[in-house]
Amino acid sequence: MVKENTTNSKRAIITVLGADKVGIIAGVTTALAKLGINILDISQTTMQDILTMIMLVDLEKAAKPIREIIDELEAVGKQLNVEVRFQLEEIFKTMHRI
Repeated sequence: MVKENTTNSKRAIITVLGADKVGIIAGVTTALAKLGINILDISQTTMQDILTMIMLVDLEKAAKPIREIIDELEAVGKQLNVEVRFQLEEIFKTMHRI
C-alpha cells in the first residue's frame, strides 16, 4: 500500500521485474511520458531471461495524482505481464536506511 504524497517529495522509485521480452521498457517509459513523468536515472539488467529495471523519476510535472499514476502503471504491468512497483523516494530511503 502506498500513501498519498503529503510531503514535498517530487521523486519516486519505480521497479519493474519479469520475464524479458520485446517491448517492456518501451511500454513502461511510454506510459510515464504520457503521465508527464520524467525519468531522471534508469538501470536495467537481464539475468538469464529475467528483466530487472529501476528508475528514479521526477513527479514535478505529473499529469495525475499519485494513486492514479500507480493504477496506470499497474495496468501497464499487467498488459506486459511484469510487476511494476512505485514508491516515493522519501519512503524508499527511510525503508532502506541502516
